[in-house]
Amino acid sequence: MRETVMEGNSFVVRDDGASVAEITFVPSGDTYIIDHTYVSEALRGQKIAEDLVKRVVEHARENHKMIVPACSYALAQFKRRKEYQDIWKR
Repeated sequence: MRETVMEGNSFVVRDDGASVAEITFVPSGDTYIIDHTYVSEALRGQKIAEDLVKRVVEHARENHKMIVPACSYALAQFKRRKEYQDIWKR
């Protein structure tokens, strides 16, 4: 069974208990810095990384934080999505 859980400053996708994808962020004052996104090769192309970015965005909004997308994947998502512009700290 696949599930996404928050662990510290990351969201991790577990498949039968094994970590298969993750996104990590570093809190810094009123900001979360997304610094790493990883999806196992077997699961790439299934929008899992996109969903992980959405999770961090939702978490940041709930906690009144802005986001600096430092990792290249997160930055690409922020450039593509109008709905992230309000939370993007440039």
